[in-house]
Amino acid sequence: MTRFLHLTDLHVSHPDLKDPNLHSDTPATLTRLVEVISAMDPAPDFVVASGDLTNHGDELSYELVKELLADLPVPVVLALGNHDKREGFNAVFRDGPSDRPYFHDQILAGLHVITLDTGVPGKVAGAIDAEQRSFLTGKLAQEPDLPKLLILHHPPRIDPEGLPWGSIDTDSTEFLANAVEGYKVVGILSGHIHINQVIHWHGIPVVVSNGNHSTVDLLERKDMRIIEGTGFAICDMRPSGLTATFVPLSPDRAQLAFIDQERLRALSLL
Repeated sequence: MTRFLHLTDLHVSHPDLKDPNLHSDTPATLTRLVEVISAMDPAPDFVVASGDLTNHGDELSYELVKELLADLPVPVVLALGNHDKREGFNAVFRDGPSDRPYFHDQILAGLHVITLDTGVPGKVAGAIDAEQRSFLTGKLAQEPDLPKLLILHHPPRIDPEGLPWGSIDTDSTEFLANAVEGYKVVGILSGHIHINQVIHWHGIPVVVSNGNHSTVDLLERKDMRIIEGTGFAICDMRPSGLTATFVPLSPDRAQLAFIDQERLRALSLL
């Protein structure tokens, strides 16, 4: 079994910026999350951070993200989202400031991980541009014996009547559906909409995590109400398919009861 963790929407702002648009202390959340992951036994095979790494795309905040993630003991797959700025990211994580999109692929723990940059500068919604369409088509045809895991900050547009800013556009969604047909794509990891959700789209589970900034009150049906809530997903690739288990970090994980292993074994039917 391959196990990986899905983080998203880190929205880190360096404390020196005194960012008035933060809903929570995102550097503290990422620090805590790195501590949690580092203590896992066994360790996950890798970690995915699927975009909105920073809140404003500035170099100072990317430096902080890089510093914090450096303490993780496993490989980290990064993607960019609509809050990210390619110039700032490339200056810190690549070879200097440029507006080049960040898309890439690698093989990790028996999975062919393909990451796209669905951000559109100046827009909240996402898209897959022509260069990345060609890239994805070529990469899907490679490593035919390995299952594919796709990373896109913006999920596909599942509901044509849904929020137009909450996904990649309709044309990109249609392209993606045609591109993955016939390939063993075991999952798509996304963020952006700040909720925990698993959707089956053309037989592929799309795993969306609420992320490390805040979440959305799903019981408010008229307006958008932002509420406290951070977390990540533990993803297991089993012979039967991909499973995702959502782990809350906040609100506070106050212990209400404790049952030790011996008692659990005594209660088990196995």
